[in-house]
Amino acid sequence: MKLLDTVLTAFLVTAALAGAASAECETTLRSSDTHPDGYPTVEGVKAMAAEVKEKTGGRICIEVFPSSQLGEEKDTIEQTQFGVIDMVRASFGSFNDIVPVTQTTSLPYLYRSEDHLHKVLDGPIGEEIAGQFAEHGLIPLAYYDGGARNFYNSKQPIRTVEDLKGMKFRVMQNDVFVDMMSALGANATPMPYGEVYSSIQTGVIDGAENNFPSYDSSGHAEVAKYFTLDQHLMVPELVAVSKTSWEKLSPGDQEIMRTAARNSATLQRKLWAEQEKASEEKVIAAGAEVVKDVDKTAFIEAMAPVYEKYVTTPEARDLVKRIRETQ
Repeated sequence: MKLLDTVLTAFLVTAALAGAASAECETTLRSSDTHPDGYPTVEGVKAMAAEVKEKTGGRICIEVFPSSQLGEEKDTIEQTQFGVIDMVRASFGSFNDIVPVTQTTSLPYLYRSEDHLHKVLDGPIGEEIAGQFAEHGLIPLAYYDGGARNFYNSKQPIRTVEDLKGMKFRVMQNDVFVDMMSALGANATPMPYGEVYSSIQTGVIDGAENNFPSYDSSGHAEVAKYFTLDQHLMVPELVAVSKTSWEKLSPGDQEIMRTAARNSATLQRKLWAEQEKASEEKVIAAGAEVVKDVDKTAFIEAMAPVYEKYVTTPEARDLVKRIRETQ
């Protein structure tokens, strides 16, 4: 019943909002994003839409619905699988229960840098990962950048694993996140994102972990001035189209969509890098201390039990090995 209600609601909302566009376009594809208008992922899909419209002479339009207008990520992924929504932009983390490889490729300290992440996703491994979505009714079009998650706290600069011992950190309700904190000797405290500021302020927790733009926009830098650039998690973002919608397009239009998506990824990554830099400069100017001299070796070694728990098949172990060897 819940699924039916979700599908009907999505249909009514998108039909109403996209009505005008449908009148002038032969095909209108509805694309969902949880982020607000102006966010790099939203602007990326908008750029893709502009290129597709131009190259098809206005035959194909992509209507972007930001700010969770069509639902939260997991709901909109499900709707895209059923073809109620045509496209979705979502984090790999939201695909973990659907496409197992997304959990393996989102493990802590798997990537050396954001450049390393891009090389992995833009190469043969990225193609291999994309191939595992089709059986779930989804066709990946582009990998976007979601930045790197880092630790920040109100107590002290964190430079070593020992500095984390006994500290309380908010994490998302995710088993990998909880196990990561345990392996580092810290205490994971899952809680809603909206409660983090007051919880740090009142000492319920010592800190949290996220990227620079979130650390900045949430105001967390005001109550947790120590930010450690350890880049423990880099979770890819994905733009995918419903297999049902995809198969209605001609091969020529599919190629236009793929090319526009790749071009949009280049723009989105540029916009994300600019937003990260601006947020970093802003929090430093406001008094935050950013610790960059972090030797990640001990942090990586501490993840051994996490990898033992979640990398359990020869295929997964081989994938991790190939990701780490990518230059």
